[in-house]
Amino acid sequence: MSDLVIRKIWNSSNLPANWFKRQVQNYQLDQKLEKKIKKILIEVAKNGDNALIELTNRFDKVLLSKKDLLVSSLDIKEAYNNVDENQISAIKAIKEKIKIFETLLFDKCKISTSIDNIQIDNILSPIQSVGCYVPGGQASYPSTLLMTVIPAKVAGVSRIVVCSPPRKDGSLNPLLLVAADMCGVSEIYKVGGAQAIAALAYGTETISSVKKIVGPGNKYVAMAKILVSKNVAIDMPAGPSEVLIVADETANPKFVALDMISQAEHGLGCTSGLITTSDKLRNEVEYWLSKKIKIIDRNKLVFESLRNFGFIITCSDIDEAVSLTNIYAPEHLEVITKNSRKLSERFNTAGLILVGPFSPVALSDYGAGTNHVLPTGGFGNVFSGLSSLDFARRVNIV
Repeated sequence: MSDLVIRKIWNSSNLPANWFKRQVQNYQLDQKLEKKIKKILIEVAKNGDNALIELTNRFDKVLLSKKDLLVSSLDIKEAYNNVDENQISAIKAIKEKIKIFETLLFDKCKISTSIDNIQIDNILSPIQSVGCYVPGGQASYPSTLLMTVIPAKVAGVSRIVVCSPPRKDGSLNPLLLVAADMCGVSEIYKVGGAQAIAALAYGTETISSVKKIVGPGNKYVAMAKILVSKNVAIDMPAGPSEVLIVADETANPKFVALDMISQAEHGLGCTSGLITTSDKLRNEVEYWLSKKIKIIDRNKLVFESLRNFGFIITCSDIDEAVSLTNIYAPEHLEVITKNSRKLSERFNTAGLILVGPFSPVALSDYGAGTNHVLPTGGFGNVFSGLSSLDFARRVNIV
């Protein structure tokens, strides 16, 4: 393994022109990908369950029968035998934090006022049914189930459906099933990718369609959501994950490197970037990346991810760093500088802002109570992160 980890290292004065079009090509403009996903959507709309089974076999290398698609109560009961008390306690703790924050947000948006003796009430009416996509792939994400399902429960959604790709043995992660049961999910299906989005949008013999689809995924899932949005509501384009760290000479280079590594561990296509005003910090971050990557699990994946989707930019001053960041519109933004809380007020396109050296992305992904389903690919310019408000309609009563 070469000591060179990050290949894309630039000064702000010589950034390649295509950097401003994002590191990862905007999949809305990827006609080849769009054509491929359209074919999958049509196949599911036309052939229903049979298409799901064939596509799952083709892409996931798992052969299921129609009766295998729906997770049974027996599967869920068995899942409890394969998780420990510490894992269940962690789910309870995360669930409670998300519920507290989402309930506070939801209740704040209920308004009652009188203008010129005209009574106006703003109420929130829950969407009837939602589909929550929970990614699989390099890792399974029970946390994403919590982030999508709990806000829906807070909003009062009556039918909550979860789709997630099966593992090689045809099962789902037992912790995912336990989390789904603890959160009150209505139905869980072993299907992933664009075919899962198609099933949720159009329905099959086994899976009834929903009114709205939420949740992150790879570029195939993100494209599928965009395409089916003509027929069903979606939350946002949420594709491969991103972190951008803005740091000055006061930042701890070891912390910065570890945060970039933790992001790269999500998988290929996930972006880890650093914008700094300090040449010294840049060099030290490169050193810690090379040092730490050799001793972590899944280091080959992290190395390839950082080499292909990582970058470091050195700026002349903090104003330039702010300007470049607002152009980039990252999913996660870490601000590790002097007066970081004050500086964070100047960023206006990030999906989530994490302030200071002790607010890593991993905290927001699991234990802060905020939601980790966020706009990616530069869509933070116009989209917000997922919340309980995404699962309700606002209705004015006069």
